[in-house]
Amino acid sequence: MRPALQPAKFSPANEIAALQPDFADPVAAADFPQAILRFRNDRWADAVGLGELGEEEWLAHFGRFRPLEGSLPQPLALRYHGHQFRVYNPDIGDGRGFLFAQLRDGAGRLLDLGTKGSGRTPYSRFGDGRLTLKGGMREILATEMLEALGVNTSKTFSIIETGEALERHDEPSPTRAAVMVRLSHSHIRIGSFQRAAYFDDRALLERLVDYALTKLYGEVPGDNPPAQLLGRVVERTADLAASYMVAGFVHGVLNSDNINVTGESFDYGPWRFTPLWEPGFTAAYFDHAGLYAFGRQAEAIHWDAAQLAVSLRPLVEAEPLVEQLERFPALYAEAMARRFCWRLGVEPTDDASTMIEAAVRGMIASQRPIDIFFHDWRGGDPRDGAPYAGEEWAAFREAIAGFEAKGLKNHGYWADPLPCSMHIDEVEAIWSAIDRDDDWTPLHAKVAAIRRMGDALGEAPDVP
Repeated sequence: MRPALQPAKFSPANEIAALQPDFADPVAAADFPQAILRFRNDRWADAVGLGELGEEEWLAHFGRFRPLEGSLPQPLALRYHGHQFRVYNPDIGDGRGFLFAQLRDGAGRLLDLGTKGSGRTPYSRFGDGRLTLKGGMREILATEMLEALGVNTSKTFSIIETGEALERHDEPSPTRAAVMVRLSHSHIRIGSFQRAAYFDDRALLERLVDYALTKLYGEVPGDNPPAQLLGRVVERTADLAASYMVAGFVHGVLNSDNINVTGESFDYGPWRFTPLWEPGFTAAYFDHAGLYAFGRQAEAIHWDAAQLAVSLRPLVEAEPLVEQLERFPALYAEAMARRFCWRLGVEPTDDASTMIEAAVRGMIASQRPIDIFFHDWRGGDPRDGAPYAGEEWAAFREAIAGFEAKGLKNHGYWADPLPCSMHIDEVEAIWSAIDRDDDWTPLHAKVAAIRRMGDALGEAPDVP
């Protein structure tokens, strides 16, 4: 079973002040016509000491953005640059969100409460700073599913409908608006370092390195802090890439401004889960070249990590940075073995790569859905009556025979005939119920089903 989150006392923080005044701009939230609470993540609210807030207090803090006592006195729109589909863009930053507060969980880990849809900022350009309610609902589903599948992800903390009607070109309009609050292990991006390097701000680069090592990784800077940090980012992002593959997830927009230096996945736009192991499957309709396709995500994330290395060059020679970057392929392979075996519920071995290759070939040849494959083979033995006797599965049957069961199968979930999945038709059906009938029952039922699956899978392995 996945360990229950432990309740904690509220512990506010304002560590981001160490990066000011060069890192962010004070901003004010939009004045919304309404504030209707639609989703409240009570599990994580308890874990950061905010579970006892009443509804009116919740709305005041996360709909009207009254400051949390002891944390940031005013929201901050973060400054950053980034490569967007491999094209450098110096004209971005928090355009419809801001850092609202910092706080610590019961283990002392520094966390951010950041927003999406909270209004215009100096970086909004031509945008209105708003978020559609459908976008907020999709973020709930993405983060809940990824958390259950062991991916290091931000958590959707709050969704509040704001009573505004938005015009959007990619969905029927006018559509309903919302403001979201996410709980993240920092919002420091690779693009944050890129901006400092772009302006040749060596002092800010040094402060960013120190902040990331000491505040986010809890490490004492050593002889070469930039290389030390890059090494941690390479380790965490290699694991992130592997976790996407094992989950069958396609983020869709793996730009360098969307890669957190803690390796935590966040900022979900056109995401999808691919039903089949289809390397060319894309999530974003505008990704015409398939740059961020399912099978290219590790390459994309490695490329982004290389942009961090480039940004750190003003502080250190290239050789130690290159050494850290070159670790990525081996770390990715290790993470694939670790995470694939975890989802299968078997003990990892030195032969895991052979087994994984055979499993992938079998899924591709048979068109067996990813979620069903893992559900059928929990513990290393096929489900009774499951169709794996064909020649396309022969290599996998031989390879898996040498693995011992590790994950427990005594949870009732494993007796379900089909696994919990999250594909586009169901996402659209859940939204349709909300949009047509204001019926939130399917969403809440799906969140409960996802969390049940997460309990059955147990806690995912961490980066060694």
